[in-house]
Amino acid sequence: MYIEVNIKQQTLTLFDGAGSVVMNKAVSTARNGPGEVENSNCTPRGWHKIRAKIGNDEPENTVFRARRPTGEIYSSRLKEQFPERNDWILTRILWLCGLEPGINRFGEVDTMRRYIYIHGCPDEDRMGIESSAGCIKMRNLDVINLFEQVDVGTLVYIHENQSA
Repeated sequence: MYIEVNIKQQTLTLFDGAGSVVMNKAVSTARNGPGEVENSNCTPRGWHKIRAKIGNDEPENTVFRARRPTGEIYSSRLKEQFPERNDWILTRILWLCGLEPGINRFGEVDTMRRYIYIHGCPDEDRMGIESSAGCIKMRNLDVINLFEQVDVGTLVYIHENQSA
């Protein structure tokens, strides 16, 4: 299995070992577009792998901060209570690690040190548009489904146009 994220199309596709599509979902990548440099709030391109899976068995809409559940369950009321939180990380986290030294690994382009994830987001967030702070946002039920089908080490290819 491997995952392909197309920044231009704002889609995430999961392929099985034979190359057949298992899942294809609209996502949201960085509002700042593609890019690898630390503090750019851009979505990094190239080959990655899932370094860690976080949130197994947590309830849908669990709020995470610094990769730990806060004990909160996201709601519109919680959003109103904390207006300064503008990029909610919910439900599950698939933490990515770059595989290409100088492109998305090590130094100022290190995807893992940039804390780039595939994660859930509020249901009212629009998919199919660039709106994240660098991560790949998915609907909560979609990220649960993806989380259950992939393992640590699953390859992830993030690109703007070309296929893997």
